[in-house]
Amino acid sequence: MQPTGGHKSATLALFRFSRPHTIVGTVLSLVGLSAIAAAEPGVTFSFPRLLLAIVSALGVNVFIVGLNQITDVPIDRINKPELPLASGAMGRDSAWSATLLGLLVAVLVAASQGRFLFIAIILAASIGAIYSLEPVRIKRFPLWAGTSIALVRGVVVNLLIFLHFSVNSSSPAGIPSKIWVLTGVVLGLSLVIAWYKDIPDMAGDRRYGIWTFSARLGARRVVQLGASLLSVCYLSVAAAGWIGLPGVNPGVLIASHLALLAALWVATTRVDLSDPASVRSFYMFVWGLFFAEYLAFPAACLLT
Repeated sequence: MQPTGGHKSATLALFRFSRPHTIVGTVLSLVGLSAIAAAEPGVTFSFPRLLLAIVSALGVNVFIVGLNQITDVPIDRINKPELPLASGAMGRDSAWSATLLGLLVAVLVAASQGRFLFIAIILAASIGAIYSLEPVRIKRFPLWAGTSIALVRGVVVNLLIFLHFSVNSSSPAGIPSKIWVLTGVVLGLSLVIAWYKDIPDMAGDRRYGIWTFSARLGARRVVQLGASLLSVCYLSVAAAGWIGLPGVNPGVLIASHLALLAALWVATTRVDLSDPASVRSFYMFVWGLFFAEYLAFPAACLLT
């Protein structure tokens, strides 16, 4: 079905197709990593470099979420009927055009900006493709599905994008211990987001044979598992700050992550898993924790 509205409705459909919360997460992660890199000795901040990296990252973001929606239309008609492809507000041809254009922009811009960004974009696009496309379609396997999402958001982005921003002349800076700590907590957040996103989608997933952790274990167990993992992550970051993490303000790091931990458990105790609206709100709250990480951690680095 082709969209029947005017220019405004087509723009709105494209906006929703891009999954705005993932766009926000991508932009914040790049801005945060750029700030952390700029705090390193001898690294000069470059706004054009940041802007081009964001353009490339947004392109691959659209490719990944677009491909997922294109291949999931029957499932989304049950789980997320408000999405533009599932609702008919966007046609399949338009969706493919936006998805492939995003990939093209991402690769071309990254190729002009250096090897670290280019490798990051190629890895993210490749993992995104095998996540959604047959014959692999790893989203069918909960362990691999969660791992793939966490690898992109946690490892590929933090390590390679930091190296991209920390390049001076022809010699990249090494990866400092604080980036490994950030990578660890974002890895945990990304895994939990991957698990929690399936909680509202159990009906459609079961119908189409996608046995996620939520479909296998039940929503309550998955929520408790995710909260426990994030608790370990936040306490580990606070402990790293207490022991002494070079280049990081310990007070800011400890206080911010204990506050995030407290907010997590308040939200966990309040979520009503029998209410779809409450579940979706809780899922977006966890995305808020992801956003907050790229505000709290760079602030601790800049205020050292």
